[in-house]
Amino acid sequence: MSKKLLLQHIDVPGINTYEVYRKQGGYKAVEKALKEMTADQILEEVKTSGLRGRGGAGFPTGMKWSFLAKPEGVARYLVCNADESEPGTFKDRYLMEKIPHLLIEGMIASSFALGANTAYIYIRGEYFYVHRILENAIKEAYANGWLGKNILGTGYDLDLYMQIGAGAYICGEETALLESLEGKRGNPRIKPPFPAVAGLWGRPTVVNNVETIAAVVPIINEGGANYANIGVGKSTGTKLISASGHINKPGVYEIELGLPVEEFIYSDQYCGGIRNGKELKAVVAGGSSVPILPKELILKTAAGEPRLMSYESLGDGGFQTGTMLGSGGFIVMDEDTSIVKNLYTFSRFYHHESCGQCSPCREGTGWMEKILKKIISGNGTLSDVDLLWDIQSKIEGKTICPLGEAAAWPVAAAIRHFRKEFEEYVTNPQNIVDVKHYYRVNNLAAV
Repeated sequence: MSKKLLLQHIDVPGINTYEVYRKQGGYKAVEKALKEMTADQILEEVKTSGLRGRGGAGFPTGMKWSFLAKPEGVARYLVCNADESEPGTFKDRYLMEKIPHLLIEGMIASSFALGANTAYIYIRGEYFYVHRILENAIKEAYANGWLGKNILGTGYDLDLYMQIGAGAYICGEETALLESLEGKRGNPRIKPPFPAVAGLWGRPTVVNNVETIAAVVPIINEGGANYANIGVGKSTGTKLISASGHINKPGVYEIELGLPVEEFIYSDQYCGGIRNGKELKAVVAGGSSVPILPKELILKTAAGEPRLMSYESLGDGGFQTGTMLGSGGFIVMDEDTSIVKNLYTFSRFYHHESCGQCSPCREGTGWMEKILKKIISGNGTLSDVDLLWDIQSKIEGKTICPLGEAAAWPVAAAIRHFRKEFEEYVTNPQNIVDVKHYYRVNNLAAV
């Protein structure tokens, strides 16, 4: 049985309330942090834990915290990125909805470690009902002395605020999020300077994902070394995975990093296998922006080793034979899935969500959507497949923020691993699909 650190009490009735959360050991990490530890000691525990950012990039959290500038007399901020807009990812929503005080406890302990007296949770606009749950939990935390002035009589002050986004995928990028939080259009900033030096309102700022901040609680409670003993290699601790697609048991699972991918897909403890007895065809392992892998590469590496649910193993071989753990949006596709139609859906999304600041992304995402629509409508040519490849290569690495890569990588991987399927749409009339009909029967927006 996999060890649970974040979802240990998720099924306890009323765990979303302060009273029940407190009875289950809630806020002990704050007591320990504020009364028994210094900010530097907390930072060292986080470094020792090996915790990596759970939002997608996987950057070491302790190292990110250590970059925070600390000029005398200048305010510092902690911002929680709860914008969770990556298609296929819903684990942060689950955490905030079911056990909101875990995030708040993590925010308090992390803010203390960073020397921040003001913190923000920037939450996705579509999560309005989750906002109400968190808002109520924040009020409970204030009422019980965990937020506000002189917390636990230690002299430490912290105010926690929430901001609802307006439904823009781009605001999941940390600098675009900061622009939006400041009341401006959510366009990514050119870096440097990085947020750790000049972030919110030009002040030193750390931006962390919901799951990352929540993981600080068990690290403080159990120690960084104990946390590091879970997992494999540099992929330490547990990870929340949003499992969806053609599986028998979709949902949010907390796994120990290093779990074999095959076990995660087929074990009754997790996904329970492919639904309707179908064969596995492909998997998008970390949200829509990471490269798709066919069955033979998602279950085993190019060297024939079992593929593991870890940052290193999923990335083994680079994008030629590997992918990324990303945000943990694990989308499983069975043998009947059309990779080309699925890619059209992704490309349509990225075109719609491009902020338009960078020409390669603004123009390239539109062209990729148009070409894919042309192909699945039965009007494509073989040269269109080559053109798709050429366009994605002109986007990757040429934009201010990673949305360019997020749009290009799915296209590149789909062509790399499933080129014959693209060519079939051109040469085999039986695969011609009426695009408007496809979207209508799948209850999607009209083309």
